[in-house]
Amino acid sequence: MENWKARITINPEQCGGRPCIRGMRIRVIDILDLLANGLTQNQIVEELPDLELADVEAAVKYAISKTNHPVITS
Repeated sequence: MENWKARITINPEQCGGRPCIRGMRIRVIDILDLLANGLTQNQIVEELPDLELADVEAAVKYAISKTNHPVITS
């Protein structure tokens, strides 16, 4: 996949500064929520025709990058 990070934009003036897709008002969390509710990637693209499959993949990779961190226990 091309550079997924280039598809994620964060603008404090848009959507409360939450991560969005390519400057649109489609938030990463909106895509993740649709996936969590059982929609396939293709169904999401059909539902939101401004999106591309690579945008859905970028949203997932963004979420992984934000949650994949070591946990140090004592």
